[in-house]
Amino acid sequence: MSQSHQQPALSQCPGCAEPPAAGDLFCGVCGYDLSAVPGRPGDRPTMAITVPPAASGSEAVRWPAAAETDSSDVPAPVHRPSDLPGTDSGGRPLAEQEKAQVQEPGVAAGQGAPAGPGPGPVGGAEPSAVPVRHDDRAVPGGAEHSGDFALAAPDPRTAEHAAAAAAPAAGGKVCVACRSGRVDSDGYCENCGHAQPRERDHMEQELGSVAAVSDRGLRHHRNEDSFAVSSTALPDGSPAVVAIVCDGVSSASRPDEASAAAANAANESLLESLPRGTHPQQAMHEAIVAASEAVNALAQEPAGAMEHDAHRHQNAPACTLVGAVMAGELLIVGWVGDSRVYWVPEDRSRPTARLTEDDSWAAQMVAAGLMNEAEAYADERAHAITGWLGADAYELEPHTAAFKPDRPGLVVVCTDGLWNYAESAEEMAAAVPADAQEHPLRGAQVLVGHALDGGGHDNVTVALLPFAVRPQGAGSACETV
Repeated sequence: MSQSHQQPALSQCPGCAEPPAAGDLFCGVCGYDLSAVPGRPGDRPTMAITVPPAASGSEAVRWPAAAETDSSDVPAPVHRPSDLPGTDSGGRPLAEQEKAQVQEPGVAAGQGAPAGPGPGPVGGAEPSAVPVRHDDRAVPGGAEHSGDFALAAPDPRTAEHAAAAAAPAAGGKVCVACRSGRVDSDGYCENCGHAQPRERDHMEQELGSVAAVSDRGLRHHRNEDSFAVSSTALPDGSPAVVAIVCDGVSSASRPDEASAAAANAANESLLESLPRGTHPQQAMHEAIVAASEAVNALAQEPAGAMEHDAHRHQNAPACTLVGAVMAGELLIVGWVGDSRVYWVPEDRSRPTARLTEDDSWAAQMVAAGLMNEAEAYADERAHAITGWLGADAYELEPHTAAFKPDRPGLVVVCTDGLWNYAESAEEMAAAVPADAQEHPLRGAQVLVGHALDGGGHDNVTVALLPFAVRPQGAGSACETV
């Protein structure tokens, strides 16, 4: 016997929402066919869940129970994918991903899920390596975790990292301020940002019996002085010692380059001519000429470069020069400008002397009898030089003098950065330490310190040459040209 389909009782008409009467097959208001409405199924439709069959010999998956919050409402630790058996979308076991996971705060690295009904990591084994280092050294078997987050880079507070950061690269320089940071190519410390002194700010050199020290001073932004010390042999095999000191003219362009070029050229010229047998005084003259040509070359520019500025040549690089050569029994000095040479005898009871005459306004006033020395050097024009090396020099007039000391002593070759604080020969002798004859480098350091203690208003350069001879009686022969 066939059965008719029983329509469900509708609460309202699907067409006009009017409640239908019991047993109506059509809506009494809009005429909607109520028999066309599908009946309500007996249960809710769902998607089928396909559970893969368990592997042979394995048990059904047991899901760990979620821990409940305590009275402080602190959430339970989050379970990681590696705490549960299974595979990811690529088919890789989840347990193998543990090395790539960042440790959750509050759970030690390598530790499985909190104790509970469910199992821990697959196989019950902890990972063999810690993926990252932690800020509070919370590693397996270590101290209790402090709550810091894991770091993907080495902890900068560890000794290994600090040593690596502090160690300069091969051939690199270490900061003079913090003594740990590397110095970049711009001359600044990468650690503390301190500007580093340039190579010429302070220079020292000791070569056998001659030594020199140069310092920027306390007021200038760079060192415009330069020096060269060397030694060679004369044709008879006897030694010859050379010291050249140059002072760049600050009012000229590139004075630091001018002083360096002059010192190097004069030194090379002497090292070439002295071994050939050239008389030391003639060799000194030729060295000053060579230095002048080297400074002049700095002012040379391509044709037409100065057409836009007719006065450009008036600011050519310039410097002064003073030098001393000890060869045989002679002491030869040469100069252009206001740098000086002093003689300080080993026996300080004997008279000292200044062996050069300045090319300066003050010296001209004294030589002309218009002022005495005290008045001339008290004038603001005193240090205006009347002779220098440079393309704009009026006329090159090298000065040379030859001396034959009859007693041991010390030759002091210096710029005005030193003699401004020890102007007279007696004042210079008082500033020279007693052991400078045996330790010329230490003596030069002391003299530079004397200028810095006095104010260091200028660059300071000094070279010391100990002169040793056999005593030959009183007095000293002197031949000046």
